[in-house]
Amino acid sequence: MNVDQLRPGAPQSVGLNPGAIADAMTAIVANERDSPDRPRAYPSAVAVLGYRGRIVAEEASGFARLYQAPRDPAATEAVLLPAPARIPARTDTIYDLASLSKLFTSIAAVQLVEQGRLDLDAPVQRYLPAFTGPGKERVTVSMLLTHTSGFPAWVPLYSKYPDPQSRMLGALQTPLTFLPGTDYRYSDLNMITLQQVIEKITGHRLDAVVRSRITGPLRMRDTNYAPDGRRRPRIAATEWQQVPDRGMVWGSVHDENAWALDGVAGHAGVFSTAGDLSVLAQTLLNGGVYAGHRILREESVRLLVTDRNGAFPGHAHGLGLELDQPAYMGAATGPATAGHTGFTGTSIVIDFVRGSFAILLTNRVHPSRNGRSLQPIRAAFAGALATAIDAGTDPPGGSARPAVAPPAGTGRA
Repeated sequence: MNVDQLRPGAPQSVGLNPGAIADAMTAIVANERDSPDRPRAYPSAVAVLGYRGRIVAEEASGFARLYQAPRDPAATEAVLLPAPARIPARTDTIYDLASLSKLFTSIAAVQLVEQGRLDLDAPVQRYLPAFTGPGKERVTVSMLLTHTSGFPAWVPLYSKYPDPQSRMLGALQTPLTFLPGTDYRYSDLNMITLQQVIEKITGHRLDAVVRSRITGPLRMRDTNYAPDGRRRPRIAATEWQQVPDRGMVWGSVHDENAWALDGVAGHAGVFSTAGDLSVLAQTLLNGGVYAGHRILREESVRLLVTDRNGAFPGHAHGLGLELDQPAYMGAATGPATAGHTGFTGTSIVIDFVRGSFAILLTNRVHPSRNGRSLQPIRAAFAGALATAIDAGTDPPGGSARPAVAPPAGTGRA
């Protein structure tokens, strides 16, 4: 059964223990505050839990903008804003998604597969002749989506090349570090390359493709690349960056390479709200459709959530989505649980067996990237919903199960 419209609903209306859900949200708020034994994990957070077409919990906590760059050029730390200048987080605060942007790039690629314009098993060189270097002829489109191409983990394109055009070419010509298809290494270069494949096929820049084919049809009005200045008061600030010297980053993408590509990149650059991401999560649970607007066929959604990395234990991966990752999925972990995390402090976990999703957006890098890991917090948050579902009872009137059946062999007893 498809969910045509997400609606707020009390946990007990879908058979969940409200206390367990309340405890999960209380923990999100607690991690926004300093405690005697540890500093805060982030200055702000917006958290959403969804199940059977209901938003069973939604919480905004902390300050989306809390710090400013110091006036003293010799200073080594950002300073707190005066209290009147601080911006509280709201449920519609817009966050820099960082690597959650990869999901949009992946969906755009799979849409082209549906149309017969992109072949997952074709060499990347078929679409991008400039993709040159030893071993590059063996790299397929699928390898970009599963991070098995052989690319190194990261290259500082922003400082290595002088302009966006040379940076894009530099990404394509970066030497491989292992034989394609023989290992797994997560790399932003895969998605920057895939971006160029999409742009070559469509003749449009990635942001236009995503807007016309994903966020526009789904009416995700607060989701975009390079948001205009009018939205800035609603955007969560990120890092005080000194290298490169950008000051307090607020309203532009945090990732240095994405910033150097004019804010539109395959690996980062999307800004969004928890509400908009809830729509995207439910769209995937529905089998690619929401409110009458279809962006993917059901079989294409299965491609996103079917493991293609069986040869690399611990790195289960569909087309652009990570699978079965206990480090941030917690008790929700399973072969049919998909998700992703973002460096700025974002995460999404979509459980195709339970029909649920957990979205946590924070600006943990405000004002510095040197804070503690969010993985235990993410795992506890997503896991709390899974545990509540497993311990709950079916409400009267049946339930809205995911439209997309999990891949064979992934059902839970």
